[in-house]
Amino acid sequence: MHVVIMGCGRLGSTLAQNLDGRGHSVAVIDQNSDAFRRLGSEFGGITVTGVGFDRDVMRAAGIERADAFAAVSSGDNSNIISARLARETFGVSRVVARIYDSRRAQVYERLGIPTVATIRWAADRMVRHLVPEGTVEVFRDPTSVVSIVEAPMHRDWVGRTLKSLEDATGSRVAYLMRFGMGTLGTPSTVIQDGDQIFMLVTDDTVGDVLDIAAGSQREGH
Repeated sequence: MHVVIMGCGRLGSTLAQNLDGRGHSVAVIDQNSDAFRRLGSEFGGITVTGVGFDRDVMRAAGIERADAFAAVSSGDNSNIISARLARETFGVSRVVARIYDSRRAQVYERLGIPTVATIRWAADRMVRHLVPEGTVEVFRDPTSVVSIVEAPMHRDWVGRTLKSLEDATGSRVAYLMRFGMGTLGTPSTVIQDGDQIFMLVTDDTVGDVLDIAAGSQREGH
């Protein structure tokens, strides 16, 4: 893949190094040429100095042959303008933008541009660690219909299978965390003490799913 990244801050440079290390072709755009120092001497991609939503600058970065584009500068407006140009003008199929304002992020996701709302994501992660019994949404699809939430489990579910949980809730298990590692379970996977279970839900079903997961099996839930 050829990936164009707009913004060479901490996120952009880390992303570029990661993709370059995986063998992908990478081009990084930034207004400040000094920012490219973050990439290190082993970076094998190209760097382009200029405004990330300037069409000539984007062409110099290879946007016309790009398979993916990431807008991760420090400015919401710059990120969304460049992301829309990549998608709508240059026809890049995989586009993602970092957005600090979560309200804007929801709007742009409905326009078909996936976003990472940095503050919202960080806040949700901290809430999960500070108040583990709270409901924390870890993913919502761009159409805002389907989400993934962690379902706190009653201890009576330990020793039962994921299939029994899915049958009881009418929902599907997206994945589980076991000993700090993400795992894609199967219907026969047995729930163990300490597992974190993440369920696929809609706004209409999330309440019932969480109630059933948190309910005691001995009480007939």
